[in-house]
Amino acid sequence: MFALLPIAMIVGGYWYVTGGQIVSMDDSYVEADKVGVSADVAGIVKDVDVTDNQPVEAGQVLYRLNDLAFQYALNRAEAQVGTVRDSLNALKANYQDMKSQIQQAQNDVDYYTTEFNRQQGLLQAHVASQSSFEAASRNVRNAQQKLASLNHQLDGVAASLNGDPTGSVENNPRYLEALAQRDEAARQLAHTVIKAPFSGIVTDVPSIAPGKYLQASATAFHLVSTDHVWVVANPKETELTNVRAGQPATIVVDSYPDYRWKGAVESISPSAAQEFSLLPAQNTSGNWVKVVQRIPMRVRVDTSDSAMPPLRAGMSVEVEVNTGKARGLPRFLTTLFGGPGREG
Repeated sequence: MFALLPIAMIVGGYWYVTGGQIVSMDDSYVEADKVGVSADVAGIVKDVDVTDNQPVEAGQVLYRLNDLAFQYALNRAEAQVGTVRDSLNALKANYQDMKSQIQQAQNDVDYYTTEFNRQQGLLQAHVASQSSFEAASRNVRNAQQKLASLNHQLDGVAASLNGDPTGSVENNPRYLEALAQRDEAARQLAHTVIKAPFSGIVTDVPSIAPGKYLQASATAFHLVSTDHVWVVANPKETELTNVRAGQPATIVVDSYPDYRWKGAVESISPSAAQEFSLLPAQNTSGNWVKVVQRIPMRVRVDTSDSAMPPLRAGMSVEVEVNTGKARGLPRFLTTLFGGPGREG
């Protein structure tokens, strides 16, 4: 019996020195992609195509809004596109007609200028009357003013055609604006049918029903992913000595104690959880008590085995990370005799 004590100490010391490769954490929970299903347009719920806790596939219709007003808006936008096209084609025809009028006005200027010069010569020869000369002068000025006015009108028509009177109507900014308004009306109409952004399970569906008015971006119900889940662990800072990203992990879910999921450490937070609290702890009074901090860690879970039971967000789990590094003799001696030390 006296020999058992040293043997137990030797066995215990050996177990301590060669152990410690597995770091176990029970402050861990299953997380999954979650989204509040909503639409970016407002409207009255017309149909709800799913029930509470129903599995859905990506792209499956979840619910529909009454689309009558949006259909009217699209019809108006389509009509506006045709109106703008006809208006631009009319401006192009007006531009060509204006050019013909300018040519005629230029001919009138040339004719009245010649007539003015003739009347001026006759007046100097005392053959024509003063009134005939003044009439010829007035005709020249009127013709020149008409030509200038037509040129200004031509510039205005050209500006309405984006400076390219002979170009395609489809490149005109007014036409492009009408097309954009038409496309926006079509987009809003399409968004009255709300589809699942990813595969998962819908929940809280009874919160809406046909006839309920939903504001734009108002959450109708929630969708929780079943394909992409992970575990968020909150180990103590003293447990992270040898934990690194990429190390293998084993996950045990409290709901399924007979099953083991394989995973790996995906990432470790760069700061303690309390750093993100509304009022982080501050050592200003001098009465400081050291508290071991928790460091959030994300563990990737392999869910490729369809025979495993489903994991649900919020489930409590235990995570074991294999660091591949034992405590070693230096840490054993430090623990046994005390004093400063650092794990090798």
